Amino acid sequence: MSHLDAIPLWAAILIALLLVAGSSLVLIGSIGLVRLGSFYERIHAPTLGTSWGAGGVVLASMLTFSILGGRPVLHELIIALFITITMPVTLMLLGRAALYRDRAEKATDEPPKRV
Repeated sequence: MSHLDAIPLWAAILIALLLVAGSSLVLIGSIGLVRLGSFYERIHAPTLGTSWGAGGVVLASMLTFSILGGRPVLHELIIALFITITMPVTLMLLGRAALYRDRAEKATDEPPKRV
């Protein structure tokens, strides 16, 4: 009996859906990173792919190895938590650094100031 026989059909379908949804979100984020024009427009796209996209892949992995191992596998939640916390904060800091640089250099592609 192989490992593939140990996964029930309902779980295999759910795992496949989670993988397709997660990888689709990563693809959308990657396309947005390539297609959007300025740095300030592109800064949002990767957060979608890494947070929600990685979440789908992590959930699929947790479900797969929980079924194959016969016990709950929860250590992957640490990976999801790390990605969820670090990616938005990192991109926010990059955006602020770019804004500071552009204002110091009087760049033209700087977003408008809030009133």
